[in-house]
Amino acid sequence: MAAETLHASTQLVLVDVVVEDRDGHLVHGLKQDNFALTEQKNPQMIRNFEEHTGGTTQKPDPVLPPLPPGVFTNYAPVAPDSTLNILLIDALNTPIQDQTAVRRQLLDFLKHQKPGTRVAVFGLTNRLIMLQGFTSDPAVLRRAVEQKLLARGSALLDDPMGGGGGPQSLADTIQDSPIASAAQAQVVAAVKQFEAEQTANETGMRQQYTLDAFNALAHYLANFPGRKNLIWFSGAFPLQVHPDTTLPNPFAVMVGNNVEFRQTMDLLTFAQTAVYPVDARGLMPQPMFEASNSGSYKYVRHPQDFADDAAEFSQNETDEHLTMEQIAADTGGRAFYNTNGLSDAVAKALEAGANYYTLAYTPTDRNWNGAYRNIHVQLNGALAAEGYKLGYRRGYYADDPQAPLSAPKNTGPATKVAPRPILADHAAEAYSRAAVTRGAPTPSDILFKVRVLPLSGKDEDTLAAENRSDPNGKMKPPFRTFVVDYVALPVEFSIEPQSDGRYKGALQFSVFVYSADGDLWNICDRTMDVNMLPETYQRFRSEPVRFQMLVSAPAKQESFLRLIVRDVPTNRYGAVEIPAAEVAHLAPVEPQSTPAAGAPASTQPEAQRKQ
Repeated sequence: MAAETLHASTQLVLVDVVVEDRDGHLVHGLKQDNFALTEQKNPQMIRNFEEHTGGTTQKPDPVLPPLPPGVFTNYAPVAPDSTLNILLIDALNTPIQDQTAVRRQLLDFLKHQKPGTRVAVFGLTNRLIMLQGFTSDPAVLRRAVEQKLLARGSALLDDPMGGGGGPQSLADTIQDSPIASAAQAQVVAAVKQFEAEQTANETGMRQQYTLDAFNALAHYLANFPGRKNLIWFSGAFPLQVHPDTTLPNPFAVMVGNNVEFRQTMDLLTFAQTAVYPVDARGLMPQPMFEASNSGSYKYVRHPQDFADDAAEFSQNETDEHLTMEQIAADTGGRAFYNTNGLSDAVAKALEAGANYYTLAYTPTDRNWNGAYRNIHVQLNGALAAEGYKLGYRRGYYADDPQAPLSAPKNTGPATKVAPRPILADHAAEAYSRAAVTRGAPTPSDILFKVRVLPLSGKDEDTLAAENRSDPNGKMKPPFRTFVVDYVALPVEFSIEPQSDGRYKGALQFSVFVYSADGDLWNICDRTMDVNMLPETYQRFRSEPVRFQMLVSAPAKQESFLRLIVRDVPTNRYGAVEIPAAEVAHLAPVEPQSTPAAGAPASTQPEAQRKQ
């Protein structure tokens, strides 16, 4: 229902609370004295209090002045105190027929969308895809849903089409054979074990892909100020897969990602994002009772299989809904399942996510030991007897605010007051992959401008120097070479003092050339190891960081340029993605030339370039 966010660097906890009456109507007009808050059952003093009311009163987003031709930025201005909403359509965990139902109901919802509601649309396959950035224009959102939200089957689902039409398992086929023997029973048990372990592996992969996508989305959203509501349409997946006592080895199918799940919840908390899971399958009958299984030979000949399948279905559904409930509770959202009114669920989630109270307090317990701390909020006095329902995040992990940060404080336009949670190796690698992947959200951990102009008006038969093309030769000549000029503020990079008095860091600039289908065709990247004396560092801090490189793209094939800036020590990224055709027609420029107004050139003090 609402999200709590922990700002560890200021030792401040923010708790967003949604209040509803007995009939589910939002309650407005409450005051700070109406609330009481405890942490680990210890009363806390509410230091700041604010009521947020959604609707048409939201301020319009600031408008950037037009940039010169060929100049782009990853800075997206958002009005203060904005509430942003994200629709995530999960094709990885959802059968095709249910994706189609979601699309239909979303189009119905958009017909009645409240003016001023800012919404973005994302898709999830085995990676996260941005289908439409934030907009309050219903027509733009409708086009995104109609033209880009295409149903896709997941090879990791037992029944990718939906409706119980999945193929019969090999174990069931053998078991249905009219020839019964002890040897056959052993074969059935072995095949059933193998198939169960294969399914568990596929579930584990879906878990990992889903958590990776949430991590990438949290990174992207963290750079927008204010509250975000993530409405996740999914067929759901279990966070934990329990032992199966019907198998010879019950424990071989156990699957769990507790550590990475906690890390994902930390990232979503940092991003002030509440998750509203919506079960896209709606009301689900048990497949044993579906017409396709009527009079099943398997159930007639082996009645125990009916009971086993019913128990398995019930356990899977329970596990999936518990996962939805846990994600909602850990982020301050609300889970919706066993309902066919998906558009109503969206409306309720958006309404709750835009109308809430923010309570801020400094914990009295300063022992930052990483333990989970429970939060409890209640209403005082006569309001306690009104039967109001409060929705809020029920706790947080008390990570040490003085621990080494994974990223320096960002003092650009999207300033934040908290350090980004430190990523484990896998999550860091997954975030790096998402940051450079075609169609993924463009991270703005590092804010920058970039100018992209043709080197000349002529096509070339060879690649620009230091370009590494696809060895399979899918990018065909002739090529068009572009001059890419980057500029960023020095505060965006972590140049740290060393024991010898020098300042060290590493900056990476990259261009990835992709086909329209997302195939990687060409790469040009350079890493700059920075090692500066104190006096040079002071000059570095006073001037923009500039860098230039050349990249080749096919002149006759559609391609996209993903332009990357990375702070290597902290694994922070900035990215811009543009169609090559958008800049191919512009006037050419010579490399190392003086930039036009608002565009960068290329210099770097005391830095060594590495290919």
